Amino acid sequence: MSLATSMENPEQLTIVCDQCHTSVSIPTLAHRQRATCPRCAHTLIFFKNNATEKLHAYALSALMFLLLSLPFNFLTFKASGQKHSIDLPSGITVLIENDYLSLAIITGLATVLLPGLVLIGLAWLSLAQLKQQRPFYLFRLFSFVKALLPWSMAEIFLIGTLVSLIKINELADVTIGLSFFAFVGFSAFTTLAIMQFDPTRYEMWLKQGKPPTPKPLTAAQADASIQRTWALLVTSCILYIPANLLPIMYTELFGQETPNTIIGGVISLWESGSYPVAIIILIASVVVPVAKILILAWLNYSVQRQRTNSQQLRTRYYRLTEAIGRWSMIDVFVVAVLVSLIQMGNTLSIYPGQAALAFCAVVFITMIAAMTFDSRLIWQQWKQLP
Repeated sequence: MSLATSMENPEQLTIVCDQCHTSVSIPTLAHRQRATCPRCAHTLIFFKNNATEKLHAYALSALMFLLLSLPFNFLTFKASGQKHSIDLPSGITVLIENDYLSLAIITGLATVLLPGLVLIGLAWLSLAQLKQQRPFYLFRLFSFVKALLPWSMAEIFLIGTLVSLIKINELADVTIGLSFFAFVGFSAFTTLAIMQFDPTRYEMWLKQGKPPTPKPLTAAQADASIQRTWALLVTSCILYIPANLLPIMYTELFGQETPNTIIGGVISLWESGSYPVAIIILIASVVVPVAKILILAWLNYSVQRQRTNSQQLRTRYYRLTEAIGRWSMIDVFVVAVLVSLIQMGNTLSIYPGQAALAFCAVVFITMIAAMTFDSRLIWQQWKQLP
């Protein structure tokens, strides 16, 4: 039975919400309509006309822009009679040559490789659906794309680049190259492609119209989820201390080295009059990580104690932590861009500090903590589960 046949008869389509485990009967949806869970308001499925065709076109367009963003000049930095230009591959190479391999790997994976793999997967899935072909490996590819989506951070890298340009605008002249504009197109079309991708609808198509059925939660699974979340949150709290106390980067100007912490960078931006950028860095690098740790700790404590109140509120906070956690990577990408671009010896150079990797670890660990936390525990008394 195809998905189209299943959708024509609303009585045949019942979806179990994967965030509260409520069974919901879904009627036939019109263009731009979405079905949400009546209990927790989670989006179960949505429908858009020609979504598959648009997804395929957007994914291919994004891949073309990605390829165009690689060979040409990305940014050019001019200061004290010296000039330094980078493209995206050479920027990562600069990090490796200066023994910043970890930062190079993180930047390359999050901004180029993983988004590219996601786009290839989306293009492949949409093409298979257009041809109505379901090869044996397609479900594995679908799971692979879903797993990589949270770690695709091209748009965050783009914002980090813009913040970097504002931070160094007073030091020298910075020229934007063709690759930068191609990367803007790549980020825009990637976002459009992801907006057309409905995992539930694709899973139903792969399963011949059968809706996804999350496995029932058991007491042992619930206990493991709570313990893992606590362990990850404690680890992130420990790492957050050096991430804020140690320098996130060093600026060397005419042989004099100046350390810059996250808070120090925010203060410098504020004092220089770059109020919007200072607020962005403050929110992304200070407010968001702290808020995410506190919210997840509150949620985990509430489900451990089997609290039954404020379920809608706690669910909304959980979704908020999932949505905003990635954006803390802005500061890490700012460091990566500045280090790649500004390497002029004793005249003017920027180097990453010890806090860069510590802060990056905080972001990743809190993201994993949010994934580990099982939101169904907000709605179910886990000690009463089998």
